[in-house]
Amino acid sequence: MILKYTIAWLVMPFIGIMNGIIREYGYAPLMAEVTAHQVSTVTGIILFGLFTWGLGLVWKLHTAREAILIGLLWLLLTIAFEFLFGHYVMQLSWSRLVHDYNLLEGRVWSLLLIWITIAPYVIYKIRP
Repeated sequence: MILKYTIAWLVMPFIGIMNGIIREYGYAPLMAEVTAHQVSTVTGIILFGLFTWGLGLVWKLHTAREAILIGLLWLLLTIAFEFLFGHYVMQLSWSRLVHDYNLLEGRVWSLLLIWITIAPYVIYKIRP
């Protein structure tokens, strides 16, 4: 099951990129940048939650340990993708990438990472 969920993770960057495109070309021009970042984080949490729920319908997790391992793996893959894609493809500086983790400046990206980590376990617990 862990392999299936690891392969399924490959869809998540596309969800994240689409969420970012909607932010940049949809509502970001209408509000402050930090507000758009916060709204995008919330929509990302919702989208990744729906994705994880859908996976739970197709591939039921069997144990809490399995769900926790998948969440941790998703966290590592997401952070690696964010920094590698962000730096080498989007040409963002390392300091710009780290900036999204600064909660004191209203940057709530880490909440999305927490959700990605716990979502498989949450879905495991609430799915019959």
